[in-house]
Amino acid sequence: MKINQLKAGAVLSYATQGVHILTGLLYTPVMLRLLGQSEYGLYQLVYSVVSYLSLLSLGFGSSYVRFFSRFKVKGENEEIEKLNGMFMTIFSVIAAICILCGGVMIKNAGSIFGGGLSAEELHKARILLAIMIVNMAVTFINSVFSSIMTAHEKFFFQRLVKLLREIFNPFLTLPLLFMGYGSVAMVSITTILTVLGLFADGFFCIKKLKVRFRFSSFDLSLFKEMWGFTFFIFLGMIVDQLNWSVDKFLLGRMIGTSAVAVYGVAAQLNTLYITLSAAVSAVFISRVNFIVAKNNDNNLLTELFIRVGRIQFLVLGLIVTGYIIFGREFIALWAGKGYSEAYLIGLFLMIPATVPLVQNLGIEIQRAKNMHKARAIVYLLVAIGNIFVSIPCIKKWGATGAAIGTAISLTLGNILFMNWYYHKRMNLDMLSFWKSITGILVPTIFCAVLGKLTKGFLLIKGSLVSLLVVIFLYCVMYAVIIWLFGMNVSEKNLVLKPLGKVGNKLCKK
Repeated sequence: MKINQLKAGAVLSYATQGVHILTGLLYTPVMLRLLGQSEYGLYQLVYSVVSYLSLLSLGFGSSYVRFFSRFKVKGENEEIEKLNGMFMTIFSVIAAICILCGGVMIKNAGSIFGGGLSAEELHKARILLAIMIVNMAVTFINSVFSSIMTAHEKFFFQRLVKLLREIFNPFLTLPLLFMGYGSVAMVSITTILTVLGLFADGFFCIKKLKVRFRFSSFDLSLFKEMWGFTFFIFLGMIVDQLNWSVDKFLLGRMIGTSAVAVYGVAAQLNTLYITLSAAVSAVFISRVNFIVAKNNDNNLLTELFIRVGRIQFLVLGLIVTGYIIFGREFIALWAGKGYSEAYLIGLFLMIPATVPLVQNLGIEIQRAKNMHKARAIVYLLVAIGNIFVSIPCIKKWGATGAAIGTAISLTLGNILFMNWYYHKRMNLDMLSFWKSITGILVPTIFCAVLGKLTKGFLLIKGSLVSLLVVIFLYCVMYAVIIWLFGMNVSEKNLVLKPLGKVGNKLCKK
């Protein structure tokens, strides 16, 4: 049953990401034109500021699976109920603090955003802040139920709710945008869907999983142990915020909302890239924790690391090479005039991010082994350096300069340091990892060269139909070459077995 949940979870994760990408590709161009560059930049700027409130979780959400796995292995059901109660108490308090901090942010919005906003933009920024803060508070509460479902490996319902949210969001928002309600409508619909998601997840956990919460005793010793574990996850969250949100904030203060909008287009594509990579690794979080809790077998962890990393690279290789080849033309037709710089920004964000995205499962292995402290400290130092590098880069190169600072940070911390740490300190065989990845990398580079040549011969400049045809041909070319020269038997079976089952069902009918 658990294996089925893993497969269903992975399938629904990719289905959700597929819908997310499809709606983004179809919905974002309309949204950009209805909002205009200035209001879209304002939305991105406010979102980047509110996202800092996510730091209030202090990393506790990532620790639930680890402690649940430990109690589950020992059969300590009463301790699990206490753990549930502790997490609900902790995140309820965090949600309340979020509302209070949000009130302070709204009151001091002028100081936060500096002189980069007009009076009208500042007024709308306060409204967006208020709605986004409520959304963040609800998200904190729901993170308890989400963690519980992940620990129980009940991925089907969890991913199904996310899929439905992805489908309904643009369909509910677009009519309001056409009616002129702008960015306020966007964040309002998102918040309503977040509230509905909370009720759905809560119902599933309490009624279907029979989850119980014991609030009678708050175990301070367990809390201290959890805090010792989550503190360095918290530092990692700070790093993520610095790397992915501070650029927009600096651009908003130093240049204005138009620069934020251009950067935001590239950042949105990068976000799609990041979330797509997490679709597979997320369903293995519980599996990794159980392996570490039982025997901490590094060979088994390395094997899983390689297997998941290869699957991620098979997908990411297509996306990043496709962006390199077709990104400039795609952005011109998709985002419209005034966003040409977003292509170069996207290159600086996506290319260096590819390595850590392929190694996403390594983060969960670190946490399960309680060896994430060094990563958090080094990443924090590098991210702080990113700020000092980005400021002069922004002055010289504008929005592209901000991306250059982030690219340097990712290369030093996420690529060079982490691969050394995995190999030397965590005893994961990274030589075998990269040898296995190279088996896909070589045919991927070959595909990119052929794709570039195909584009030069077939692409008609300014034609959306021509661009879509050439992109489709590249996807087919990539699939064929990777199937013949990149994928192993196990990976081919992941494709063939579901197709075989569908074929058998159709034949029976």
